[in-house]
Amino acid sequence: MTDKRKGLAVLRIALGAGFLFAGLEKFLDLTGKPFSAAGFMKGATGGTLPGSDPKVIVNPTHDFWVSLAANPQAVEVINFLVVFGEIAIGVALVLGLFSRFAGVMGAVMMGLFYIANWSFATGPFNQQFMYGIVSLYLAYAAAGEVWGLDGWIEKLPAVRRAPALRYVLG
Repeated sequence: MTDKRKGLAVLRIALGAGFLFAGLEKFLDLTGKPFSAAGFMKGATGGTLPGSDPKVIVNPTHDFWVSLAANPQAVEVINFLVVFGEIAIGVALVLGLFSRFAGVMGAVMMGLFYIANWSFATGPFNQQFMYGIVSLYLAYAAAGEVWGLDGWIEKLPAVRRAPALRYVLG
């Protein structure tokens, strides 16, 4: 195994651990207050631009997020999706199981967070952007084939007969 492949595995496991911790922190209530996305959707989706007044709303999607926050049923679904998504993506990446799918879903989640946050006061390359790009790279590079279960699963006869599974494994 080349050093580059080892680095890819370490990157996959580290990003997975980050997702997993974020989800478990919410699920296990490690902050001391129950998780709810409503506060973020109401108060942190106004957006920022370089030199803009922090009180001015610059995010064109702000009203959408605020309307979701006002709907208790939607907040319940969003809370579940955020926590479940972070835990599932984290576990999948740490284990190297369905890594392509997990990488794409991680990028989708980070893309939604990026749009909701719309924070460009310090430039467009924030935490959500970087996590999303790394997630996409892990999906592209088939990171689960190195120190992951995907490498083992791909050798199974049933998987070899179903090449479409390569779209989620790897």
